Amino acid sequence: MNADARPLPEFPVWPQFGDEERTGLARALEQGQWWRMGGSEVDTFDREFADHHGAAQSLAVTNGTHALELALQVLGVGVGTEVIVPAFTFISSSQAAQRLGAVAVPVDVTPDTYCIDLAAVEAAITPRTRAIMPVHMAGHFADMDGLAKLSEASGVPLLQDAAHAHGAEWRGRRVGELASLAAFSFQNGKLMTAGEGGAVVFPEGEKYAEMYQEAFLRHSCGRPRTDRRYLHGTSGSNFRMNEFSAAVLRAQLSRLASQIDTRELRAPLLSGLLAEIPGVVPQARDERVTRDPHYMMMFRIPGIDEFKRNELVDKLMERGLPAFAAFRAIYRSQGFWETAAPELTVDELAARCPNTEAIYKDCIWLHHRTLLGTEGQMHEIAEIVADTLAAA
Repeated sequence: MNADARPLPEFPVWPQFGDEERTGLARALEQGQWWRMGGSEVDTFDREFADHHGAAQSLAVTNGTHALELALQVLGVGVGTEVIVPAFTFISSSQAAQRLGAVAVPVDVTPDTYCIDLAAVEAAITPRTRAIMPVHMAGHFADMDGLAKLSEASGVPLLQDAAHAHGAEWRGRRVGELASLAAFSFQNGKLMTAGEGGAVVFPEGEKYAEMYQEAFLRHSCGRPRTDRRYLHGTSGSNFRMNEFSAAVLRAQLSRLASQIDTRELRAPLLSGLLAEIPGVVPQARDERVTRDPHYMMMFRIPGIDEFKRNELVDKLMERGLPAFAAFRAIYRSQGFWETAAPELTVDELAARCPNTEAIYKDCIWLHHRTLLGTEGQMHEIAEIVADTLAAA
């Protein structure tokens, strides 16, 4: 059969929903209060999400970018400060800092896990550094052991960008058990979603309890929960999640563990099959990652240029694979330079980030819904990638 005449694979759809979401939406509707100060869905979701991630508290917000911005603000990030971010990430990681007037300092990532490089972080710390933001790329933890030691030695706190890492575990510990703030996203493509949404989780400890109280004020225009006299205690904005989103997310959370179980079965199989294709190098897995939710199935084709990679992505999509080009290096996007950018040129940053320079040009990712498919479909995916690459 001609390749173009083959039927396209039918992977599970995303987002997934059912009667749980319908019931939740009706419940939120009928309670008669549709914002968090009058209803119960957001408060209940906060408790459930915190419990699921081993955190003391969770604060649901409007989206993942706002979650990062809010967490950075309670860590003291603002004008005249710096935040270290990976150069290979979605641009929200840097823009959350830049929106506060802080300089985002991009550093390189490792060539195998695509997560922030420990030595690069250490070299970038200055007296102005107020936060280090590891991104758990595709759900794979950054080196949290090394980062924790570096944070303790330098006095610079960590903020985990866990937008991809719902349900992840590092050495058997969940995101909320790692003694640092973490920010999640519930955007439409994420591992659980209400179209948009985000959350900040706070671990155990008195200082984190104080941070939660400050974050709550700032996410609600500086207004205490019981205020009736417009006594705004801090500056802030309206980052409050609505009751309908929270109701949907409660249903989504109920499926998360079983979906991760499926992806943890399929990902090693697909990774092994992709590794057998000449020229294909899948994202590596650190053995200290004890549970990887697999937000993306990422792989590199070292030596390919950006133009050829983009052509290959288009061909994979024509064959029915939900394939995407990897994130651009953040310093190669015009938006990065609009405000609070470092005093370095693109070329100078590129010279400091050789792994990022390679990965953003040669990396492809497949949507996590492919990993909810059958074992046979994992073989079909590998066949499509092999055929498409050979033809290219």
